[in-house]
Amino acid sequence: MPNIANLLKSEIARVARKQVRAETQGLKQAIAPYRAQIADLKRRTRQLELQVNRLGRVAARTASAGSAETAGERNLRFSAKGLAAQRKRLGLSAQAFGALIGASGQSVYKWEEGKTRPRAKHLPVIAALRSIGKKEAAARLEAMAG
Repeated sequence: MPNIANLLKSEIARVARKQVRAETQGLKQAIAPYRAQIADLKRRTRQLELQVNRLGRVAARTASAGSAETAGERNLRFSAKGLAAQRKRLGLSAQAFGALIGASGQSVYKWEEGKTRPRAKHLPVIAALRSIGKKEAAARLEAMAG
């Protein structure tokens, strides 16, 4: 014959399991929508982070382009051959051409050889010199010397 204590113990365990199952079933049903919401929020967060990264890159590109425009500079091109041709067209030595630009003659030689590029501050001056002739270049040099 089974022991009454063992019967009581097994009955109490069975009732306790039934009660716990009933309680946890309600919790499981309440948790399911929250899990779906969390998964949806994670997806949306991931998409928004990607969008922010894309917009940050675009903003950085436009800011760098905008800063050049705000400084009064256009997208100025530079060509070593073009600079040499321009200097020869004006009939100037590298030293004289550098004086007009605000650089040394050695810098002009290096620019013409393609070893270096002019700084951003020199590009607008070089572009402005494209529209002058020999006489005006000589006049500017005289004005600087005198």
